[in-house]
Parts: sequence; C-alpha cells; structure tokens
Amino acid sequence: MNSTIIPFGKLHEEEVSLYVLENKQGLQVKIMNYGATITSISVPDQQGGRVELACGFDTFEEYFSEAYLKNAPYFGCTVGRYASRIKDGKFTINGKNYQVACNDGPNHLHGGVQGFDKRIWTAEWIMDQGREGVSMRLSSPAMEEGYPGHLEVEVFFRLGDNNTLTISYEGTTDEETPLSLTNHTYFNLSGFQDTILRHQAQVSAGHHLKPDETNVPVGALEALDGLAADLRKRKPLQQAIAQMETGFEHYFLFDKGAGELAEVASFEDPHSGRKLAIATTEPGMLFYTGYFTSDELKRSETERYGRFRGFCCETHRYPNGPNIPGSPGSTLSPGEHYQSTTTYHFSF
Repeated sequence: MNSTIIPFGKLHEEEVSLYVLENKQGLQVKIMNYGATITSISVPDQQGGRVELACGFDTFEEYFSEAYLKNAPYFGCTVGRYASRIKDGKFTINGKNYQVACNDGPNHLHGGVQGFDKRIWTAEWIMDQGREGVSMRLSSPAMEEGYPGHLEVEVFFRLGDNNTLTISYEGTTDEETPLSLTNHTYFNLSGFQDTILRHQAQVSAGHHLKPDETNVPVGALEALDGLAADLRKRKPLQQAIAQMETGFEHYFLFDKGAGELAEVASFEDPHSGRKLAIATTEPGMLFYTGYFTSDELKRSETERYGRFRGFCCETHRYPNGPNIPGSPGSTLSPGEHYQSTTTYHFSF
C-alpha cells in the first residue's frame, strides 16, 4: 500500500492536506481534510495512465469557484450533522422545539449553511486488519447550526488490496441530537467518457419513502412494484430515467435487516466493464442521478460534469428522520455510540 500526504491549500491560514491511498492493484483514493472530502477515485487504464471515476477537482481553489458554490453539488464530502432534508428546518426533542437553517427552499439540507462539509477535520493515518487508511475527527459544539448537544464524530477511510474502500462513522454526544452521516461522492464508471444513462443498475429495495410537494419524506412508504424506480432487477438507468421528470432522487428502503452489513446495490458500465458494488449497515439510501448538477463544472476538458454525468449513493438514516415516528436511529443520546459502515467494491 502506498500512502502520501500532499499540501492542498489554506483556509483562514489553516492548512488543508490531501491524503492519498493506493493499493497493489492501482486503485487510488484521494481525501482532503476540508469536509473529509473524497476528491478523486481512479484506476489504471491499459495505456499506463489513470481513469477517474469520481467527481471532484485537482485544486483546493476550485471548490470555492462561483460555479461550484452556486450549484452546491457537495462533491465527495462528508455530510452532517444530518444528511438530506429536514422539513421546514424544524424538529422536537424531549418536548423542546428546535429551528435550524432552511438552506434548500423551505427545508434544511445536509447540516445547514456551515455543515460538516465546510469544516477542517483533524486527520491521522491508521492501519488495522491489513488495511491502511486515514481517520478524520471533528468536534461540533452545542447549538452549532442550531443543533443541540456537543458532538464528537470520527470518519475512517480504509482501502484494502481487494479493491474495497470502507467508510465508517462513529459519534458520541452529551445531549440528544439528530445525527445522520454519509459520503456524497458522485460516480461515473465510464471515466466520464459518457453519461451514466447506459450504466446497468440494481438496488435491493422494494419500497421508498414517498416525498411531499417540497421533496421531503414525511413518513409515507410506497411500494416500488410497477414503478419506473424499481431497480430490484438490473436494468439500464436510461430505461428508468426516461419515465421520470428529473431522474432519480429517491430514498430507497433496503430489504435487508437493520444494522446488517450487506450488499444493497451494484452498478456496471457495459462498455468498460467496470463495476461498483455497495454494502452498508444503513437502513436506506438516497439515490441521486445528478439532474441538477451544473454543466459548467469539470475537472478538465476531457472530464466534464453536469446532468446525468454522475450518480450518488447517499447511505444514511431516513431523510427528515427526527420528524418521522419510528425512524430508526435518527437521533443519538448520551451514552450511545453512533456507528455506520458503507463499503464500495470496485472491479476493473
């Protein structure tokens, strides 16, 4: 395993570093400690070069460009305190009402205006069970972005020689608080030579949380039988998306048991033969196919982003979970230990 640290930039005079992991097969993952963000996932090609499979940028400054900030696609970052949307930015814990920022129309999105994706994390190398990686830690004080409780979180990125990237999350709090962490990487297994529309997709979910008119689930479950969004049988994404107004932005409820680490989704680019299989302990996944991603964004002239040029698999607790009765694990209490694991297995 090769691992290096590269200076990547500065934010308010604080150093930002890029941590590079590469295994024996040449799978390479780059993670910066700003936002605990994956900036690159690449594999070798037959010409001795590299093929990029994830949306991101090669310089720190590009994450602050006008086009990127305006579009806010959250490329590769760690999202928190609460992933996805909270309706009207409101929730109640132990009889006390809380109001957090409404930064997505009438709703709260991905932790607010200054969520975990916009913080510098404390990073260090780790080695366990033969896998090298990096851990990133963050302290979130009580009432940061309006959330109760002082929170301590840690994210572990581990890369194995079996071409599996494992991301694990842990957290503790001194007061009950909503908590739902995820990674927001967008993938394109064609190496951005094509859109994702020809990708073959399979997701092991028979239901999704039906959103309201503001695109937030409020508790209703809908069976996927007969719907275009049903991906239990493998099919090209374009076959499903052709029947949708804006593509996928569905929170799938997995058929597996809660807390069980099991494979839940797989994808393949038929032209290159590259594959991605995802396993998680989470109860569901917000699957997004990038309809609103700006066509202005690019890593280079040959690697351009935009509509349907990357898919995102956000494994996390229920969107709007603090307001949905029975939502599993949507808040963390003192004495409890938040744990979550998602793995990404690449075949190339």
